[in-house]
Amino acid sequence: MTRASLIATPLLPVWLLATLAAIALALGLYGLIRGARGSVFRLLALAVLLGWLTGPQWLTQSLRAVPMQALVVLDRSHSMATGNRATDAQGIAAALRAEADHIPGLSLKFVDAGTEPGHGTRLFAGLDRADIAAGRFAGAVMVTDGEVDDVPRALPDLFRDQDGHALPLFALLTARGEETDRRLRILQAPPFAIVGQTATLRVQVDDMGPVAHAPATLTLTRSGEPPIVRDVQPGVPQDIPVPISHPGETLVGLSVSALPGEVSQENNRAVVRINGVRDRLRVLLVSGAPNQGERVWRRLLKADPSVDLVHFTILRPGDKEDDTPNSDLALIPFPVRELFADKIRQFDLIILDGFQNRGILPQVYLQNIADFVRGGGGLLLTAGPEFTQPGTLQDGPLADILPAHVPEDGLVQQKFTPTLSETGARHPVTEGLPGAPLSMTAPPGWGPWYRDLRSDEHRGEVLMNGADGQPLLILDHVEQGRVALLLSDQIWLWSRGEAGGGPQAELLRRLAHWLMKEPELEENQLSASIADGHLSIARRSAGNDAIPPAIVTAPDGRRTEIRLTGTGHGFASARLAIPDTFGIWTVTCGSLTAYAAPMGGDPLELADLRATASRLAPVVDASHGASLFVPSPDGTPALRLAQPGGAASGPGWIGFPQRLSRIPGAAHTTPLLPAWVAMALILCLTMLGWWREGRRR
Repeated sequence: MTRASLIATPLLPVWLLATLAAIALALGLYGLIRGARGSVFRLLALAVLLGWLTGPQWLTQSLRAVPMQALVVLDRSHSMATGNRATDAQGIAAALRAEADHIPGLSLKFVDAGTEPGHGTRLFAGLDRADIAAGRFAGAVMVTDGEVDDVPRALPDLFRDQDGHALPLFALLTARGEETDRRLRILQAPPFAIVGQTATLRVQVDDMGPVAHAPATLTLTRSGEPPIVRDVQPGVPQDIPVPISHPGETLVGLSVSALPGEVSQENNRAVVRINGVRDRLRVLLVSGAPNQGERVWRRLLKADPSVDLVHFTILRPGDKEDDTPNSDLALIPFPVRELFADKIRQFDLIILDGFQNRGILPQVYLQNIADFVRGGGGLLLTAGPEFTQPGTLQDGPLADILPAHVPEDGLVQQKFTPTLSETGARHPVTEGLPGAPLSMTAPPGWGPWYRDLRSDEHRGEVLMNGADGQPLLILDHVEQGRVALLLSDQIWLWSRGEAGGGPQAELLRRLAHWLMKEPELEENQLSASIADGHLSIARRSAGNDAIPPAIVTAPDGRRTEIRLTGTGHGFASARLAIPDTFGIWTVTCGSLTAYAAPMGGDPLELADLRATASRLAPVVDASHGASLFVPSPDGTPALRLAQPGGAASGPGWIGFPQRLSRIPGAAHTTPLLPAWVAMALILCLTMLGWWREGRRR
């Protein structure tokens, strides 16, 4: 193939040629204006002279075709799983490969893109992995649904050849045309909310594509609650109140009715997870006579930022006579009525540390404490020698809720090391405490105590044993509340490092938070989660009872029974393959219930599932390419090599510009105005000028 072009090889510098041309033009115009005869012929002679000095030549080059390579980017993103897009994309890619096999000098390189989770569809990032020499790059084809999230604002430099001309980018869209879609957007969802208060979700329904807005129905389901249905208007934000009734995770499922003709309903639904947290936990600590353990409790509870502590130390009964003048007293009367009648329901936990009643609290106030526990409150007692005396707390209304009774001769004074019971080794309050043994046969690495109490009867769960294997720490559930009883007042020895000390801070922290119903410290737990198409169930139990089968209820109401396999230390688990069904799954095992919902997909991918040419249009237009809807592989456009500067696409075809390179040594030039021709013309024109000047009028 040859290519001819006109070139100039000036015999003089360009600036000098320009100066001579200006002088010649000025002289010629002057002569014409003055009416001098022969001026036209002289001006033409000067023009021929200047033309010859510019050195015009005809350049003939021999060219050869350069092997070209085009890039085909296949969209593998999640949105391509909609309908038959992925299958059609594979068919289109195969058709393009077959077309290229019949075009000499053109090859295709295929790159998968859009597979990075959580970042949307990034097809232009796949261009960076092409590794095609710039001189051989012919352009690119993107086989996609058009939902591309990394479209550049300007045409990438890769799509320009060495002369700056644009190289085409084609978008083959796996659809029949512009599609419609309805989506549910979560505009605002608090990750945390205070238990007992109401969280507010803000959502919006959007209708996208060539369709008029149609009314929509929004359905809300909450863990264990019946669904709530309300009508919403697309394009208008909606505020939805969600009561938070318990600590831990609350699942809220949202779904909106389908839009007629929409491409997919996958983004018509969403699951919101709200963690219920307690507001400032209020703890009432009542201490008896000053003791070493009092400081331990204060330091522990004051260091917890989530705890509001109210602490009173009772030094003497309120009716005891004291001759000290009131003006000299620095103490305040104990606010018995305010704490144990008017404001008792404001507390989450009451701690009685070495508290000997001695007539300070009337029976009616002790009954209020018992009712406080039955209504859902927590009570912790650390008992010392005062528990063996008549008229103690265990001899009144609290007797019905305390998990143990201490006889009058129950005081034991001997050296012993607290140990974990079999239940304590599995209970979240004591399991894994620092220094705890790895097996029941090994002794713990804790320091000794020297005094505890022997009970003559007990109920509930014994987590720790004291002297002679007697119960030391007992937990119990009382209706809706909880009670813990520590039958020793010497836990403070661990804080002093007695013989190595012990985990008193961690034990007391866990104990207090278990009493305040911290979900992570529940001794009987059931949890469920969904990942990779499987429902995982985990059960934790502090007891030795056989674990019943779990009942799995799907969002559509179907029930499946599955047995859990024990894994040791009170743990059991199961795994169940489940279909890709939207909604909240319910798992029940005995009296326990757990909820699970699949995690949401890539939010960028699900934001818009339409097939559309609008996103890629600016870059495609800048490259002089084309966006074509290909409803099936049979409609794949044919490939061509187009002439440089010509159209890059037409009905049923797309083309890449053929690029040519010069063959070294295969170019020659031919003077367009040889010297002898120029001299002859100049001589003739000059003589004609003289002849014209010499003629008489």
